[in-house]
Amino acid sequence: MVHICEKCEIWGLNRVDSGAKGSNLGQRGDLGKGCHWFKWVLAVFLGTHTPKLDEKGRVILPAKFRDPLTDGLVMTKGQERCVVIWPNEQFQEYAEGLRRRSQNNEKVRAYTRVFFSSAFDDSADKQGRVTIPAPLREWAGLDRDLVVVGADTRIEVWATVAWNQYLAVQEPGFASLDEDLMP
Repeated sequence: MVHICEKCEIWGLNRVDSGAKGSNLGQRGDLGKGCHWFKWVLAVFLGTHTPKLDEKGRVILPAKFRDPLTDGLVMTKGQERCVVIWPNEQFQEYAEGLRRRSQNNEKVRAYTRVFFSSAFDDSADKQGRVTIPAPLREWAGLDRDLVVVGADTRIEVWATVAWNQYLAVQEPGFASLDEDLMP
């Protein structure tokens, strides 16, 4: 993770602390040496992992995914029949974006209802385990074999078979997607 000085960011300088000796990286507070108050920059979750779901519906999250979840997490349905795990802060930002959408639009109301009614808040235990609620396990067809995918600011939990099917369809067009989406 990276820390950015909130005041410098407000001033548009985006001055990043390097974590050099004496910088107190990881502590929130006045750092002195010309910098101000630091905050976490959005976590970026990367990689593909294959943990197992235990008999209680728990999954052990990769160690590198745990720090951004220390303030809690929210689990929701994902559009492609996976479970999405959001750090609490990212979920709140996404929810705020939904609140700004016009509630006069029937599709927005429908999406909002389904999204929030299927959301569960939780936290990981000391071993990094998260219990995936039964309705979400059923939605995603989760069994013992899982794939946990870092998907930028969120984590996706897939049934192994579903993930492999998804990749079989999506990977062949990966290069052309890059050309279409990126300027």
